[in-house]
Amino acid sequence: MTKAAPDADDNEAIVHPEFSIDELARKTGSTVRNIRAYQDRGLLPPPERRGRKGIYNDAHLSRLRIINRLLERGYTLSNIGELIESWERGNDIGSLLGLETAVASPWSDELPDYVTMPQLLKMFRGNFSRRALSKAIELDVLRPEGMRFRVPSPRMLRAGAELVGAGIPLEDMLDVVSHLRANVEQASDAMVRLVARHVFDQYGEGQLPPSNELPELADLVWRLRPLVEMAVLPEVARAMSKAADQHLGDRLAMIMEHLHDDPERV
Repeated sequence: MTKAAPDADDNEAIVHPEFSIDELARKTGSTVRNIRAYQDRGLLPPPERRGRKGIYNDAHLSRLRIINRLLERGYTLSNIGELIESWERGNDIGSLLGLETAVASPWSDELPDYVTMPQLLKMFRGNFSRRALSKAIELDVLRPEGMRFRVPSPRMLRAGAELVGAGIPLEDMLDVVSHLRANVEQASDAMVRLVARHVFDQYGEGQLPPSNELPELADLVWRLRPLVEMAVLPEVARAMSKAADQHLGDRLAMIMEHLHDDPERV
């Protein structure tokens, strides 16, 4: 079962996945043992039980991320327990977790998938070397999990397979992805810094906004998501148009000239 978070368009919804305890641990950089310890202390709500399986959701993810961040700042588990108890008494924890969920939830509705090595080889027609596999793991295109690989973006993997099928070497393509990743992360960092500086910094560095303003800030972050996409996609389209014209336009012009000079080839 999934749930949809609020956004600016009622016709669109961002799907929030559910997690097993192992997936929750990996997603937060925690351990299964720590998660169970936090539950025993009352810092983390128990999971939903479905038979013998515990199911965790975005609320658990957000709470665990807050706990981890407070631990990094030097708080003890006792201190964190007192803070959470205080938030709950003041009805602030829901708003705080709502803001954390808005910030930390995936910025894509794409669900991950899993593939095995034989499936990868078949998908890429055997053109998947050990070096390419290492590069794909380094770029987080693939995540090893036992005897299979988790694929955060199946669309990216399918696009890569299509391009390899068109004759583009996989390793060269992964080098381009690496270069693209660095530029995209730099631009994303600059855009989020604008929001942090002009929206959150008004409350003071490290200061929590008033509880009555937390829902409004969470709503702002949800609304920011489609706005960022609307701003970024035209820039990507513009850059691709420019690159295509620069690198392919002259070649097409030469082909057309040759056809004009040799009409029998038409």
